[in-house]
Amino acid sequence: MVYQNLLVENRGRIQYIVINREGKLNALNKDTLFELHIALADALHNAKVGGVIITGAGPKAFVAGADIAEFEGLDIETARNLAHENQKNIFNFIEQFSKPVVAAINGFALGGGLELAMACHIRIASDNAKMGLPEVTLGLIPGYGGTQRLTQLVGKGRALEIIMTADMITAAEAYRFGLVNHVVSQDRLISKAEDILQKILGNAPLSIAAAITAVNAAGQTDINGFDVEIDEFAKCFGTEDFKEGVSAFLGKRKSAFKGK
Repeated sequence: MVYQNLLVENRGRIQYIVINREGKLNALNKDTLFELHIALADALHNAKVGGVIITGAGPKAFVAGADIAEFEGLDIETARNLAHENQKNIFNFIEQFSKPVVAAINGFALGGGLELAMACHIRIASDNAKMGLPEVTLGLIPGYGGTQRLTQLVGKGRALEIIMTADMITAAEAYRFGLVNHVVSQDRLISKAEDILQKILGNAPLSIAAAITAVNAAGQTDINGFDVEIDEFAKCFGTEDFKEGVSAFLGKRKSAFKGK
């Protein structure tokens, strides 16, 4: 597919997805969201891809939010459908992705941009990053999972303060709150994301997928996360990777996992 709003490149086992609307601070319009789903689905079904890095074009913004012009004219039902479809096709899709997804946050990550970053499994921020959920200044609230994921990451009190004040927080504050995993200089942002992803890719792919499933279960109220962990733990014993991992450990050699 020829992308109009993304730059997509596969290098080694990493797929790089760059939101490429720099003149609009990489705002997420409907076409960009559609392309993002296509790119992610391609990564998911491409056996050569082990993980994904998502970032924004240029030094000013990761994603500065949704394209607000597209909200004009929506009514209650069309807004409900918009939030439902985008949560399912993009934000929940990323969170439940069976391959690791790392957000490399450069500059502004606001509104839908912060929601996109929070859906990723790991977040790395450059030291110039500014994050926030300013939807209440528009008479809205976050609609792509922001109220839920921010609460899970930073706690109820901080989530309510960030959402209700609409204040932006710095990268250092985001790190202190637990919103991002690491803060680095701008020139080290992608290399830090690559370093972490490469470490993950050295481990058993099916175990990584199982870990994502089990950890995600911790944030769900309709299922027992401990039961999910037990099931995922048990299923690992039926994989070739488990046999290889044990054999390599006992033989004092490096494992050669195949994702089977």
